[in-house]
This record gives sequence, C-alpha cells and structure tokens, in this order.
Amino acid sequence: MSVFTTVSVDELKPWLQAYPLGELLELQGIASGISNTNYFVTTTAGRYVLTLFEEHSAEELPYFLDLMTHLAERGVPCPHPVRRLDGRQLDSLNGKPAALVSCLRGKDIGESTASHCAEVGRVLAEMHLAGLNFSGKNHDSRDVVWRTATANKVLPFLHAADQAVLQQTMLKQAQLDIFSLPQGVIHADLFRDNVLFDGEKVGGVIDFYYACKGVLLYDIAIAVNDWCVDESGVLDAERVKAMLSAYQKIRPLIQAEAKAWSDMLQIAALRFWLSRLNDYHFPQSGDLTHAKDPMHFERILKWSIAHQAEITQMCIPV
Repeated sequence: MSVFTTVSVDELKPWLQAYPLGELLELQGIASGISNTNYFVTTTAGRYVLTLFEEHSAEELPYFLDLMTHLAERGVPCPHPVRRLDGRQLDSLNGKPAALVSCLRGKDIGESTASHCAEVGRVLAEMHLAGLNFSGKNHDSRDVVWRTATANKVLPFLHAADQAVLQQTMLKQAQLDIFSLPQGVIHADLFRDNVLFDGEKVGGVIDFYYACKGVLLYDIAIAVNDWCVDESGVLDAERVKAMLSAYQKIRPLIQAEAKAWSDMLQIAALRFWLSRLNDYHFPQSGDLTHAKDPMHFERILKWSIAHQAEITQMCIPV
C-alpha cells in the first residue's frame, strides 16, 4: 500500500494496453500501509487499484487473486481482480508482479463505534462462510514458525520485563490446542484501514494478501484487537459484544471457541506486536512509508493478560 516501486504515467500507459480499460486519465500513489506498492488508476472505463507486490512471488499470488474473485462473486464486498485481454489476472510491471482490481466505494474510518463493529462482525462471518468451499491452499505467512523466529530476532531489543511478557505469551501459544477450533479462509489483517465504510454499511474489505487457511476465531480476535480497543490498549465491552453478537447471528461460535477466546486475543496481539517490532528494528526502504508503533500492541497484549476474566465475560455465551 506504500510506494516502494515507482511507476510513471509513461510506464503505465503501454502496460494498460493489455487490459480492456480504455485510456489512462490519472495515476495517484497511495501512501498508507507498509507491505505493497499501491496506486489509484483512473481510466475512461473507471477507477481501479494497481498493486505491485513487494514481498510475494508470482507463484504465490494466484491464490489471493482467485480468492478475491471467489468471494466477490458470492456477494462479499471485496476487490474483484481485472483480467487482461488474454484472460490472465496477474502481470508484471517494473520488475514486480502486478495486478489491477476494482476500486470499491467508501473510505476507512478513524474511530469505530458499536454500530461499525456490528457491521464488521456481520461481513466477517459472511466472508468466513463464503470461503468454506474455496479450494485454494495457502499457509499462514505469519504462523507459529514465523512468530517463533521473529520473537528470537526482536527479543534482544526488549527490556527484561517485556522479554518476560513475550516469552510467557510464546509459551501460551505452544500450549493452545487449535485443532479443536473451526478453520477456513481467514483475512488475517482486518484492521480499520482495510475496511471501507459507505455510509453506515461496509462498502469494501481490502488487502487480502495475508489471507490463508486458519482458525476462524483467530481472525475474529485480530479484528476485535483493532476495532474494539482504545489508544491505551483497553478493550471496550460494548464494541466487543456488538461485533461478536452480529457475527454469531450468521456463524454461531462453538463451545471450544468460547473457551479459547481470551487466549486467542493474546495470540492475535502477539502476532502484530512481533510484526511491528520487526518492521521497527529491521525496516524496509521505501517512499511514503511509516513504521507503525509496536507499543500499541504491546499495551493490548499486556491488558489482555491482566484482564482474562473480564475478557471471558465479553464473549457471547454459546
């Protein structure tokens, strides 16, 4: 979503000739995010998003493009990849794999309300159900192996107390039995900047490039840890219950999920604490980029550890 690889108008015009999208009218870099290069591309046929993939290989990307096509064609409000004239969804531009997708209605929000959280819970449940019959396979790039390796990398940069928190959470992760929990396609990054609101409704869910097969409860926990917390890392019970209640009207949780809820929130916070620590201490170079504050998820994790009983009460009974 940041601009790591620069694309000029003169470079884009001949590239666009492979697509049935008419003439280029405008090219605009998108400055938010930290993983891929994104541009708004406006042509005589409409507005699109061009993504140049900085981390994924061309061999990895068909999974994500096929998944978005699968979900969009089943009513999930997500980008629909645009096919070239030869039928391919993936191309290359300036040495990077590249794709065009539809540009969705709406914009991301800064502050979330219980109403926003309920709407996100509804869409997340619909996405989970729509993904159950998706046949594509992809492993979690931020799985337990990655988390373990990254924890070892960043551990020396932490103070002793924070090292203890990290080690404690890594141990809890090793003890958590995920095999009893429902699994399917998860977004794995459903933050406020990856959801567009068009009025009071979700107009689009974007940035599926961490999507994979995973624990559905983990996906919910990732969303709750962004949508339902304040700046100090404290979960707001009203927003948590609004999201979970709306979700469960479509896909009810099972008892094993309710039992694992508190622990799963900690694992979800751990994942983003580690990724932000990694980005902070081992940054990439790129234009228009900014590293996100790792202390935000450190606060969320510490609060979750200290308030497990309170968190359990926020989970809707099953």
